[in-house]
Amino acid sequence: MSVKGFTALLTAMLGSFKDLLPIILVIGFFQVVVLQQPLPDWISIVIGLVLVVMGLTFFVFGLEMGLFPIGESMAHALAKKGSVFWLMVFAFLLGFGTTIAEPALTAVAAEAAEVAAEGGMIPLTEEAQSSYANGLRLTVAFSVGFAIMLGVLRILKGWPIHRIIIGGYMLVVAMTMVAPRYIIGIAYDSGGVTTSTITVPLVTALGVGLATVIKGRNPMIDGFGLIAFASLSPMIFVMVYGMVAV
Repeated sequence: MSVKGFTALLTAMLGSFKDLLPIILVIGFFQVVVLQQPLPDWISIVIGLVLVVMGLTFFVFGLEMGLFPIGESMAHALAKKGSVFWLMVFAFLLGFGTTIAEPALTAVAAEAAEVAAEGGMIPLTEEAQSSYANGLRLTVAFSVGFAIMLGVLRILKGWPIHRIIIGGYMLVVAMTMVAPRYIIGIAYDSGGVTTSTITVPLVTALGVGLATVIKGRNPMIDGFGLIAFASLSPMIFVMVYGMVAV
């Protein structure tokens, strides 16, 4: 690694530490001042914090070096090629693939399956829980893929984003009234966990890249908004999943 690259890595590591510092201070304050207890196994905690800082640094550094540029370059290439079909396929697969890879979604789906089994909504077996969790992940991933396709189509057509968002949330409210009560909270949380560390950078790069290369589009106005679709659609799809899966 060159001196310039090493300096950039150290700068990114310092930035990651600054981002985590408020969390460290809050936990330390409540542990020492409010609970008035010493930190349990502080050596392991320090090692864990170092690993978190390093992991976050390498992740952000990797996004800036690889994923952001390739996302924008592929958006440019597909838009210049003029094939709406392949652009839609790319948008769907990007949304589907990044969502399946989200660790937060995996954790929420596993927890939802365990609670559903304990509540008697699905059989209390490992196979049933795995099937329920996988079904939930696939449903969310499919919904995000569909949402990114819709967002790309909006950029191509120049549709106003507020009309789609308002209509989508009206549908969410309507479905909330008829969906099973146990799935509503999971559906709302699914809309949040999809917009996490893997999905957001690539989807944002796609939107900005498209709006930059398409004539008549403004990256600030048209390039953003895909994440809003990605957080809205899982609420709808997961409530449907709750109606038919159990």
